[in-house]
Amino acid sequence: MTRVRYLTHPQVQVDPLVPVPRWGLSAEGRARVEALATAGWLAGTTRIVSSGERKALETATILAAALNLDVEIREAMHENDRAATGFLPPPAFEAVADAFFAQPTVSVSGWERAVDAQARIVREAEAVLAREMAGDLLFVGHGAVGTLLYCHYAGLAIARVHDQPAGGGHYFVLAWEDRRVLHPWRRMEDAPPGA
Repeated sequence: MTRVRYLTHPQVQVDPLVPVPRWGLSAEGRARVEALATAGWLAGTTRIVSSGERKALETATILAAALNLDVEIREAMHENDRAATGFLPPPAFEAVADAFFAQPTVSVSGWERAVDAQARIVREAEAVLAREMAGDLLFVGHGAVGTLLYCHYAGLAIARVHDQPAGGGHYFVLAWEDRRVLHPWRRMEDAPPGA
C-alpha cells in the first residue's frame, strides 16, 4: 500500500510586523523537524510536495535534505487566506478561526470561506495524487487547510472538532489507492513504525 501523509509545519516565529505567510519556524519548531528528519519513519517517502509559505517550505526542505529528495512547491496549497485581518492576537484569532469552521459558507472577517479553501486544497492534492506513485508521498502544509482536506477524505462535515491539536507538527495518512484515511491526526513524534 502506498501511503500519503499530510504533515503540518510545527511552531513558528510569530512577528506581528511580518505578513503571516512569511513567518518561519521557531527554534522549537525547527528542532522538532530536525528530530523527525532522523526518526526513520519517512524512509519510504519518494516525493515531497509543499506549500510555498515559508514555514511549510522550511519544514519540507529539512526533511527533503535528510531523504535526499527535491521539494515540489505548489503555491495554491497555502493556508486559508486571512489577509483581510492580517495578524490577530491569539484570543481574537481563535474566535475568528472558530467561526471560519462553524460557518464554512461565510467569509468571516473577510477570510477565505472554508468551502473555497477546501475546494482549493482538494484540487491541489488530487492533481498530485493523479500521477503514478512509486513510494510514499509527503505533503507539507498547514493546519486549517489540512483539516479541510482531512474532512474531505474522511467524509466529515467541516468542523473545528476535526482540527489538529495545538502546536502544529501533526500528520494524518491516506492510502493512495482508494484515498481511505488510515488514521487521523497524530503528533509527528508519536509515529509508530510504518505510520
